[in-house]
Amino acid sequence: MYSVLDRTSGTRRVPPVSSDDGRPRSLFVNGHFPRRRGLVVSVAALFGFALTVVWSHEFVDQTIGANVAGALLGQDAATASLGSSLIGIAFALATGVAGTFTACNVAVFSAVAPLAGQARSRRGRLVQLLRPLGYLAAGAVAVSSVYGVIVALVGTGMPQFQLGSPGASGFPPVLIQAMVTYGIIGAVLVWLGLASLGWVPDPLARVSARFPNAPLVVMGALVGGFLIGRPYPLFRRLFHDAAESGNPLYGAAAFSLQALGNLVVMGVLFVLISLLAGERLHRWMSARPSRASAVIAAAFVAAGVFMVLYWDVRMLARRDLIWFPMAPWA
Repeated sequence: MYSVLDRTSGTRRVPPVSSDDGRPRSLFVNGHFPRRRGLVVSVAALFGFALTVVWSHEFVDQTIGANVAGALLGQDAATASLGSSLIGIAFALATGVAGTFTACNVAVFSAVAPLAGQARSRRGRLVQLLRPLGYLAAGAVAVSSVYGVIVALVGTGMPQFQLGSPGASGFPPVLIQAMVTYGIIGAVLVWLGLASLGWVPDPLARVSARFPNAPLVVMGALVGGFLIGRPYPLFRRLFHDAAESGNPLYGAAAFSLQALGNLVVMGVLFVLISLLAGERLHRWMSARPSRASAVIAAAFVAAGVFMVLYWDVRMLARRDLIWFPMAPWA
């Protein structure tokens, strides 16, 4: 991949795809790259690092997450009885919405960030947001429902049941699973961010040539993958309930609603941003297409760096295996 200097906009631009070069690109790579790509990556990585330092999982999980879930359920989510499938389904959706505010879902911001400000009219912006959100939801449901079926079939043998029996490393299996899962997702997000700046090959380019919305489905699949590693206390209650039920249909439905709940708040937020400020965003991005690349890259890199540092590096620090700066309240 090569770039040329566009003197009118002052950006580095990769020549558009044509039948001559036959190079497809995905939704997140528009071929217009900012000149100061190193600055974009550095600022985004620094933001992800700073967020890791100040993030308090106790405050977010309990003060925000548990209270939001309790308000939606009308009772204390931590002690709510899951005696029937219908109650379990309601619990899944409520805790999914509440789980939006946990450390797992910082990456959801990066999934929907590229969707705002891409259409000129208000109606066009709304349609252009709802359609991609549908593809995100499809990817999330595909992964989460399969995992729900596996949980229901395998049952109590899953690592997320093993909370209090650390191995030789001092980590219970549930935390090891979280570290591996979120470390991989974080690395994928960083790669996508660098690809949107043209620094690394675009991994979704070939599939996007045939299925243009494939990147959104992949992002949704990453959101669904959050459930594979999630140690969030309220999710563990749902996990245990699904595993003990032995009902694959219930497991698929409950986990799917958890994943969809993760997208609700972010979807509403970005619809509002698009309707209220989308026209200005559209003009701003249209004036220099490299700005869209910068926004996409910054969102992906910041989320990816946060996930890797929070779920892997800071987790080691909490076990006193390494040193990592943390705010007093974290």
